[in-house]
Amino acid sequence: MEKIKCICVMRELYKALSLLENELQTTHGVSLNEAMVMCAIGTDSITASTVTGQTGLSASNASKVIRALERRKLLLRKFGKDDKRLVFLSLTASGKDKLDKLKCHQFDIPPTLLRFFDTGDSAIYQ
Repeated sequence: MEKIKCICVMRELYKALSLLENELQTTHGVSLNEAMVMCAIGTDSITASTVTGQTGLSASNASKVIRALERRKLLLRKFGKDDKRLVFLSLTASGKDKLDKLKCHQFDIPPTLLRFFDTGDSAIYQ
């Protein structure tokens, strides 16, 4: 059976991301998508469309992740002052604390993903 190289490479990338997600879930209790949304928001107050643009998540997937973070009191929605149709997202104090812990965590980067990071050291990445 002929192997399709791009599919095989994507499989390896997916496995490496899965390892990172398991580490996030075990250590911090958040999924990779939740961590990406929290990083996109940071200390700012941004719209959901900005989150989708920064994370690459679809609007529907981002909405699910945002709801999950909101239920866990890590994220807050606020309506715009001038335009009530706009909804702004910001991290709660608990969300900022969780993000700070994520920033301090030293991740063990799978070798497949090393080329996407500045370091050549596979052991630790912060």
